Amino acid sequence: MSGGSASGSGSGSSGSEPASGSSPRLGPRLRIAVLMGGTSEERDVSLASGAQVSRALLSRGHDVVCVDTTRGVLPAAEVSRLLEEGVRPDPPPPETLDLLETGDATALTRAPELADTQVVFPALHGGSGEDGTLQALLDLSGLVYAGSGRLGCTLAMDKEVSKRLLRDGGIPTPDWLVGPVSLDRVVKELGLPVIIKPPSGGSTLGLTLAHDLSELQAGVEEALCYEERVLFERYVRGRELTVGIVGREALPVGEIIPAHELFDYECKYQPGLAQEIFPADIPEGTARKVQALALEVHDVLFLRDFSRVDFILDSGGNAWCLEANALPGMTANSLLPKAAAAAGISFPELCERIVQLALERSSGAGTTPRGVGLYP
Repeated sequence: MSGGSASGSGSGSSGSEPASGSSPRLGPRLRIAVLMGGTSEERDVSLASGAQVSRALLSRGHDVVCVDTTRGVLPAAEVSRLLEEGVRPDPPPPETLDLLETGDATALTRAPELADTQVVFPALHGGSGEDGTLQALLDLSGLVYAGSGRLGCTLAMDKEVSKRLLRDGGIPTPDWLVGPVSLDRVVKELGLPVIIKPPSGGSTLGLTLAHDLSELQAGVEEALCYEERVLFERYVRGRELTVGIVGREALPVGEIIPAHELFDYECKYQPGLAQEIFPADIPEGTARKVQALALEVHDVLFLRDFSRVDFILDSGGNAWCLEANALPGMTANSLLPKAAAAAGISFPELCERIVQLALERSSGAGTTPRGVGLYP
């Protein structure tokens, strides 16, 4: 990672207090490093998340430095540009990501900009930023960081493993197969249409819905562009729901109605391509059931601080867990901030709450979820 001074970061130092009319800061002024970028296909999403988290924490009066894990501290002009641009319609091409896969990744924890940082806020999505690799590095370095630890990130990122844990925990999840497997077997056991996706991807990259054998073959080829394994999942027709978790609180249930047949990358990050309704227009009893299931998923996968859990609600009122996100998106168009807003929590307060959860946990003052006490 290249160097750079903290005062030259896009988020730079700031002695400002929370803006007039905002709620009081939750604790003392802190020095916070926001990690962003990375080398996964979700790099653009991460840059947008990181820039907005940085701005939010600055507005609460904290001292913030933005660090692109591949390039070092970001200057003010670049962070401002990221805030204006948002997420581009398509992920970065492989050749761009390949160029960033250089250097000593462990240099991040030796960077002078992190020397006096009190909390690290990972705003990374996909790849080594969300699969537990970065978290293991931060653990070894003794740095306090927000979000799930290395175990939770690893489990949530691998959808095959997480689905096995959900099934063993009695949490409904659609039937699945993982290739290599014959397409005839996929059709026989899971039926058509069927979902095809990379088991360790995010942002629905490589995800398709196949209606016939031709689309099934094309979907396999698409998924293989991202990973050597392919996960086939029974398609459950219904309403797509999502639940954000902050600490031990399940936020209001949201419903996603995409403009496309699936809630794909474009629908997720381009304004106007999906209706995201918070709170969802579902019976109160159903909402409570889905929230309780989300907390169970959060615990079964050893997640902490914050997460987002996605479901399909079928015509019989049954909720099927699709996946959990250890580091959900934090862009203006992301679901967790919208869920928090529905609970009366502003985006700056949400970011600060997440930071406070990390501090409480590091001091031993935080609450420990069921069964997680011995795990990172």
